[in-house]
Amino acid sequence: MRKPPVIHSTRPAEGSRFLHVELLDLEFSNGERRTYERLKGSGLGAVVIVPMRDDDTVLLVREYGAGIGRYELGLPKGRLDQDETVEQGANRELKEEIGYGAREIRILTSLSLSPAYMTSMTHVVLARDLYPERLTGDEPEELDVVEWKLTQLHHLLAHPEVTEGRSIAALFIAREYLAGRFVPRP
Repeated sequence: MRKPPVIHSTRPAEGSRFLHVELLDLEFSNGERRTYERLKGSGLGAVVIVPMRDDDTVLLVREYGAGIGRYELGLPKGRLDQDETVEQGANRELKEEIGYGAREIRILTSLSLSPAYMTSMTHVVLARDLYPERLTGDEPEELDVVEWKLTQLHHLLAHPEVTEGRSIAALFIAREYLAGRFVPRP
């Protein structure tokens, strides 16, 4: 395995009011030096939750994506709050977005969004044994909740409202875990 580069300095990049950009001065094992830019995550990370109504039925949400200017069908997700565990954040987001809590919550893995230039991580969480409970969230409108069969995941990929990579990856990870073909790292 190759030795990672030496970080000579990390400093904020000026001029961004929305994104937190920092500059990294790196030196690779072959002596080459480069300055990289990366988006610095704020907070404790995020969760994407696979809420299972039964052994084959997952609950998706349809919500407006300002970045792409249209509604997107995907999994409930959100940022973790201060002093909140991954499990607590996942359960809170479920209650806010789909009106259910979960008695069984399991962290399956963590995903990087774009490791070349982003520091943030998203935890993939499987939620089972759901019960009705609603919390007020920060969404500007009530989200549509859509049931989908995991056995029909291949049809979901062709749906015009399904493009969000974290949701797609989390659905496949959960399907493989539930089928006994994926074992989460301890």
